[in-house]
Amino acid sequence: MKTLKLLDPRLLGALVIGAAYLAGRALGVDLPGAEALGLGSGLALLGAFGHCDTLDGPVVALARKALETGNVNLVLPWVRADDEDEIRRAFEHARAVRKLGPEARELADAHFFETLVRIHRAAEGAPYTGLKPAGLDLGPAVPAADKALEDGAIEPVIELLTDAVRSGVRRHFHAAYHRREFDANDVSAGREYVEAYVPYVHYVEGLWDAAQGALGNGHHAAHGEHAAGVAHAH
Repeated sequence: MKTLKLLDPRLLGALVIGAAYLAGRALGVDLPGAEALGLGSGLALLGAFGHCDTLDGPVVALARKALETGNVNLVLPWVRADDEDEIRRAFEHARAVRKLGPEARELADAHFFETLVRIHRAAEGAPYTGLKPAGLDLGPAVPAADKALEDGAIEPVIELLTDAVRSGVRRHFHAAYHRREFDANDVSAGREYVEAYVPYVHYVEGLWDAAQGALGNGHHAAHGEHAAGVAHAH
């Protein structure tokens, strides 16, 4: 396995933009200009933290393995310590019910998956809206992040985020720059400038705050902190 290199000074911050965007989606807050980052529709369908609530996501995959092997420790890292007892009870109940037959096994597994994902998402401050089917279009970011962990190579993720951020900043900049000169008596033109200026500044500020603030926060921390800096009032 290749050695992970996470210290690229260019865009270590860019790696947390996706996390900040996802946290914002969980709280109903949009990171300014998120669509231009390339973090749009696919992730928006899933809410917070990518594919944790999908049937082919990491949480359910480990839940299946835990039920098959009888080792609940496989899923406990995905919940807070305060929720561990509830997960252990749900796990033991599922293991017992599974022995009653194929239909009971299927129902027991589904109930355990739902309980685990619901509690996991609650720790993220995200609502539980049911398990999503496998095979959803996650967009480019989530698959790239997962593949990087498998390959031990983070550079493709950095490049993906770098390109998306660069494109978004340029788009917002040019929109504002080309409207900056207008007749002071042309109120309509002035409003057009403001309508471009405010998103531009919010976008840059949001990226900066995400890069500065999202590092070092635990997965089960209060995720409102991740998105706290993105809404700057004008």
